[in-house]
Amino acid sequence: MTRLFEPRTLRDLTLRNRLAMSPMCTYACEARDGRAGDWHLQHLASRAYGGLGLVLSEATAIEPRGRISPEDLGLWEDAQVAPLRRVSRAVKAGGAAFGVQLAHAGRKASSYRPWAGRQGLAAVTDGGWPDDVVGPTDEAFSGATALPRALAGDELPRLAQAFAAAAARADAAEVDVVEIHAAHGYLLHSFLSPLTNRRSDGYGGDEAGRTRALLEVVDAVRAVWPAGKPLFVRLSASDWVPEGWDADATVRLARVLARRGVDLIDCSSGGAAAGARVVAHPNYQVGFAERVRREASVASGAVGQIADPRQAEAIVAEGRADLVLLGRALLRDPYWALHAAASLGAAPPWPTQYGWAIG
Repeated sequence: MTRLFEPRTLRDLTLRNRLAMSPMCTYACEARDGRAGDWHLQHLASRAYGGLGLVLSEATAIEPRGRISPEDLGLWEDAQVAPLRRVSRAVKAGGAAFGVQLAHAGRKASSYRPWAGRQGLAAVTDGGWPDDVVGPTDEAFSGATALPRALAGDELPRLAQAFAAAAARADAAEVDVVEIHAAHGYLLHSFLSPLTNRRSDGYGGDEAGRTRALLEVVDAVRAVWPAGKPLFVRLSASDWVPEGWDADATVRLARVLARRGVDLIDCSSGGAAAGARVVAHPNYQVGFAERVRREASVASGAVGQIADPRQAEAIVAEGRADLVLLGRALLRDPYWALHAAASLGAAPPWPTQYGWAIG
């Protein structure tokens, strides 16, 4: 057996292998109610039957104004639980664990879907909420996005409780893993980065102040999330801009998160600065996951430009990350994991119903 296809246990959950589907927005809630539908069922469950160990949902908003677009998934109300439970059961029937990424878009909220034919801010007539966008300050991400309102200090504890309430709904939906999204320039990342957090109160200033909002969210979620279920945090390990958030700060924060009950750091990068230049290439973010795993003594996930089975195998075999998260490779091929197992000499977990086509 290859290392990539060895099981991995996190708390009481054992994944059948080290492959996970990275959260990828699909903007597919056509009714704009945040409820998972047939698209989400088919899209996510197919990757479970395709052999992954873990399937993570796209960014799932903890309040309506926390969506990126009007068509995003949500867990801000109880009516969204049953549709997501249907997806969770389908994913687990396919042999994978199911996770939900809880998110708040912050100053990147109320945007059109990328293929809508229009860029930037979604008008109220198109389902947007341009006058109810919030951030750490009143500075916009770009000229095409909303001018946010700076969250008041007494609003931040309520934000943490909204994340916790969404986590409780995820548990009711029979979700196995919750990931808190603190990357890509969305709300929690924008509190972390010195490029975007210019506050002078207890939620800004030095690193302790800038990490406070995320730590309060983690504490609130861990308090309601069952002790036997893993909790992940996705971080942008670098802003790719001088004087921005960087890998050293990520390692320091990962140590703190591990002590507060976080089980894995999902290491991505970028998104805080509109003008950042990121030269993406195979394994360009793996070094972040490696540093977190080795220097913070917490499990890590590697993501970004990972497409070859031998590449993914080496990442795990060399101890650079505990999980490999795939994005575009899985959009191209829902059965990537099955094909990878065969190419690496492991026993592919083909559904028995497909046995006629094997061998």
